[in-house]
Amino acid sequence: MEEGALREALVGFIGAGRMAHAVARGMLLAGEVQAVNILASAPSNRNLDKFQDSGCKTTHCNLEVLKNCTFIFLATKPHILPVVLQEIAPAVTPQHVIISMAAGVTLQTLEELLPIGTKVLRIMPNLPCVVQAGAIILARGTCAREQDVALLKRLLSPCGLCEEAPESYIDIHTGLSGSGVAYVYMFAEALAEGAVKMGMPGTMANKIAAQTLLGAAKVMLETGEHPAVLRSAVCTPGGTTIHALHELEKGALRATVMNAVEAATSRACELGKR
Repeated sequence: MEEGALREALVGFIGAGRMAHAVARGMLLAGEVQAVNILASAPSNRNLDKFQDSGCKTTHCNLEVLKNCTFIFLATKPHILPVVLQEIAPAVTPQHVIISMAAGVTLQTLEELLPIGTKVLRIMPNLPCVVQAGAIILARGTCAREQDVALLKRLLSPCGLCEEAPESYIDIHTGLSGSGVAYVYMFAEALAEGAVKMGMPGTMANKIAAQTLLGAAKVMLETGEHPAVLRSAVCTPGGTTIHALHELEKGALRATVMNAVEAATSRACELGKR
């Protein structure tokens, strides 16, 4: 793609909830897409306000999004999506690239409800896309071309890490990263409360807990080391860390987190079967 062409891409969102805005905001922060080239639709103004505040165009008409945009992100609730697809299908052309963000709705279902030959992809982002630190998995449908995937990756790369994977990984990604953000917030809350218990002011404890998580994650990404290796490097014989880790093991932290990922993944699979 020619330099600057991506900035002229016409990007539409059908559904304007938190995740849609997170993805749009990631694009805007990087300057890859101009706000005037983003159009979002929703039944009411309640969710459109955030898009308007960012300088994006908004509408209550889903078909208007199809008429004006090439890249269409489907960001509705999963149970609403079939009705939306039925509405927009007659307006979908070979020029459109349809990107579903709906949990549990398979590529096969999307392709069955859209015209034959429609270029369809699925993505599963997470909330930190709003600060350009998200994690996104994408999977391509049978008619999506290599250039469609490459362009989608360019659109999404400002939002954070973007990896292509088999569709079967999407439910796992939901359990690991989509829902995993909440697990991390709970752990951060517990870290800070432990510090408060020992006498540190809450505001300071929250800030240090957040920075600790950020730093640990950055080391993982930049070194590529297995977390067990990094954890071991922090432990000294008879030191504070190994004593603390012993308490975490007694509380079954590792097994509990694994069970949480499994539970969220299984729930995502159930939603897909519905």
